Amino acid sequence: MAGPGRAGQALSAMLLLSAIGAGTYADRPQPRSIRIAGEFRILAADFHLHSSMWSNGTLTPWGLVLEAERHALDAIAITGHDELVDARIARRFSRWIGGPTVIVGEEIQSQSRYHMVALGVGERIDFRLPAAAAVDAIHAQAGIAIAAHPLKRFDGWDAAATKRLDAAEICHPTIYQRERAQEEFEAFAAGASAAAIGSSDFHGLGAMGACRTFVFAADNTPSAILDAIRARRTVVYGRDGTAYGDPALIPLAERARLREAAEEWRSRGGALDWWSRVAGVIGLFGLIVGGAERPASHPPLRRQQSP
Repeated sequence: MAGPGRAGQALSAMLLLSAIGAGTYADRPQPRSIRIAGEFRILAADFHLHSSMWSNGTLTPWGLVLEAERHALDAIAITGHDELVDARIARRFSRWIGGPTVIVGEEIQSQSRYHMVALGVGERIDFRLPAAAAVDAIHAQAGIAIAAHPLKRFDGWDAAATKRLDAAEICHPTIYQRERAQEEFEAFAAGASAAAIGSSDFHGLGAMGACRTFVFAADNTPSAILDAIRARRTVVYGRDGTAYGDPALIPLAERARLREAAEEWRSRGGALDWWSRVAGVIGLFGLIVGGAERPASHPPLRRQQSP
């Protein structure tokens, strides 16, 4: 008969197996919906992601691609801090598996005076450049310049820089952490004739696809996506479901139920995800403790007979 120790280990093993099963099911990739509005294809995109290779993220470039599939994103941009290597790796991997469109990008960090996302560039942009000159350098490579989380504390933005921008983040996870962040983003956008962008600035914590951008593009190629941003054909839903972007496209976005689609990241995983975490920790802990407490077995001693 199995003692209480063995019964406890069996229960721990069952918890661990159920955690693996629940986590695998909860993390399954979601099918990407094809949304059409007139002559445009509506793409769900996240243009500000960081990997673990060079940019203090927690996922590898290929891990970011798989996570983007999990969140049903049509397009992503890998934007390492002042580097492009991990974005190129992710683009190659995504093409190999038939994943989302990957745009090569970079986040320029100008000693905290401004942060800027450069999309569609082939060479690094010098972080020592003033903001306006950095925008010009991006445009010289036929790229897109996006103001990244332009809060008040970033004082490197002047009139020349904001005038040259293609886009600015109007939705960023900061709006859920700081009450005045949304007001600061809106104030910046009011001074710049730029496309509305929503990005998760994903480093591993939080949720990829939070504050996503809906791009009204001719197709899902990188060039078509960049052209759509240049033409300001984007819609973003911020805190409390407020819509930002091209006023002519917002009614189309409402009919396409993009407001609901913008909140999909909140429902990913749910109870199964939590069960996977809790059961996994308890099950693993039980196996470790049970193994440590189990006495080592020894072969029975044989009595030696006297000669």
